[in-house]
Amino acid sequence: MIAPADMAACRAAIRTGSLSFHAASRVLPARVRDPALALYAFCRVADDEVDEGTDKAGAVLRLRDRLDLVYLGRPRDGFADRAFASVVEDFDMPRVLPEALLEGLAWDAMGRRYDTLSGVLDYSARVAAAVGAMMCVLMRVREADALARACDLGLAMQLTNISRDVGEDARAGRVFLPLDWLRDEGVELSRFLADPAACDGVRRVTARLLREADRLYQRSEAGVAVLPLACRPGIFAARHIYAGIGGQVARAGFDSVGQRARTGRGQKLGWMMLAGLRAAASPLLPRPAVLHAKPAAEVAFLVDAAARKAGARGRSEALFEVLSQLEARSRGMA
Repeated sequence: MIAPADMAACRAAIRTGSLSFHAASRVLPARVRDPALALYAFCRVADDEVDEGTDKAGAVLRLRDRLDLVYLGRPRDGFADRAFASVVEDFDMPRVLPEALLEGLAWDAMGRRYDTLSGVLDYSARVAAAVGAMMCVLMRVREADALARACDLGLAMQLTNISRDVGEDARAGRVFLPLDWLRDEGVELSRFLADPAACDGVRRVTARLLREADRLYQRSEAGVAVLPLACRPGIFAARHIYAGIGGQVARAGFDSVGQRARTGRGQKLGWMMLAGLRAAASPLLPRPAVLHAKPAAEVAFLVDAAARKAGARGRSEALFEVLSQLEARSRGMA
């Protein structure tokens, strides 16, 4: 059970650090909302330490050590670690899922770029779809079909985030758009990163990525009907609030370089009301066949791990390799 003081600190961290998730979480039942806030707080703190620190490799390696302590039942003395350790124990959280997040953050620290959409989805699987799978675990849902659709939602949300942050990332020397799409549009990457501007090619790539996100949002909806009824408004709310960010990017002519898309409180309230209506109607509607679609190849390992499929294994070798590279880099900088 999460200590009340740690829970209060998690709520405060999400309230200031992730407005969209905080809004969506308000309509989750308390039995899911509190561990979900603890989960997001741990992920948020970890992501911020890697993104904002000067020693990114060291931050990832420290997170590895923190995760080890969490799974040993001896978390570091910090509210996010203590709360997440309680979540791990209470819900029997498969270690593969937070380790996938750790691998994604390691890729961030290495400045990895992605040649194809599949590469972007590989990254998104780790930093977002893994969280979607963990959310299912918090709802006590382990069915593979539901997990696959939750991962679709995580992928869609991350593609939306990437589309919103094109300019912010470029000014930091980062790019998460598929490089082959940029080449097809004649965008010279070095020139774009040296002087980020919303050229037509970057706009078209951003629009294309948002179309992929929309496809995944649509596919994810099939999974909401197999979640506990009380959880459905919160998941529909997350779906509509994050998709609304993509809508703002579209209304700006797909320019997320010169401006950053934002949504207002009134818009969020409207999407939450829509989520409530859709959740209320969901028991009356037939389940679409897409519920049973195979998971995207990039998230299959997450689905297998969360569903406790026989033989499901983590990416331990890949994770070990990338952490070894970070350790070597960190020693070289010391």
